Amino acid sequence: MSGNQNYINHVALVLDASSSMSHLSRKVVEVADQQIEYLARRSRELDQETRVTVYVFADKVECVIYDKDVLRMPSLRQLYRVGGMTALLAAALTSQRELAQTAQLYGDHSFLTFILTDGQENASHRCPDAPTRKPGELVAAVSEMIERQEDNWTLAVLVPDQMGKREAMQCGFPKNNIAIWDATSTQGLEEAGQVIRQATEKFMVGRTKGIRGSRAVFSTGADAVNKDTIKAAGLTSLNPAQYELLPVARDAAIREWIIECGHAYRTGGAFYELSKSEKIQARKQIAVLEKKTDRVYTGPEARALLGLPDVEVRVKPDHNDEFTIFVQSTSVNRKLMPNTRLLLML
Repeated sequence: MSGNQNYINHVALVLDASSSMSHLSRKVVEVADQQIEYLARRSRELDQETRVTVYVFADKVECVIYDKDVLRMPSLRQLYRVGGMTALLAAALTSQRELAQTAQLYGDHSFLTFILTDGQENASHRCPDAPTRKPGELVAAVSEMIERQEDNWTLAVLVPDQMGKREAMQCGFPKNNIAIWDATSTQGLEEAGQVIRQATEKFMVGRTKGIRGSRAVFSTGADAVNKDTIKAAGLTSLNPAQYELLPVARDAAIREWIIECGHAYRTGGAFYELSKSEKIQARKQIAVLEKKTDRVYTGPEARALLGLPDVEVRVKPDHNDEFTIFVQSTSVNRKLMPNTRLLLML
């Protein structure tokens, strides 16, 4: 392959269209259309070619758009119709099998699939795509397929609850490629759309660094934030004279604690530890601390490392033994959590 290969992304949305999705059907179209709009914009900005495939599944699996240029995509309004059961495993098998037949000549090709479902598998064994399979055999078939996928394939699934997560793990989905969404409300679906956008951002920025696939698209833990990904993202470490780490000993507002520790408060100059799930606005900076050395890495690439798009999204901290994520605060009364640390830029 010559050095000037263009990046070609094949992004697939595999959408549950079973009867239980009917109360969300308008929102599904809206969220999918927003995702496609976002993909089009980022493809132009990052100079990557993106081709979109859309499957819908209920009793059977149907490909409604195949490998179409993202800049020429129609709305899904006419294409998404609900009704029937949930052939989830058949949807995973069919989408990946058919996409694998896509030509990968001339270019650096990468495949990213998101499956969105609001319920458990209950129809694949009757599905024309998997006619003779018993449920157990279907699980094994999906598991084997995922195991065999090349490193330029990323398969992720959004499920409605812990039981769905367990089932997805039994099917071989990497645990950091499984996210739980609230399937009871349009708000939940809106947030699922943000999660997909965040994962897509991480994927597309990763492509520019030579990363071809991921088994941690939904993670902020050790799979996503480690020495290798920090280096690949191009983060720079600060000179230790540029910052100080202040232990937080009790519940306190950020400005009050900084002054109590003998420093002047400056808006935007302090970063709190991400210790619970919360919304991070588009302009907030991110810093990453290596626990062993107290070395701090930051820069615009830190947002990309977490896949933060240029809109507000909810982020939850995942377990990481080696690194801690810090978020810039612009408020004077943000409550600090005891037993965390505060990163103060000097």
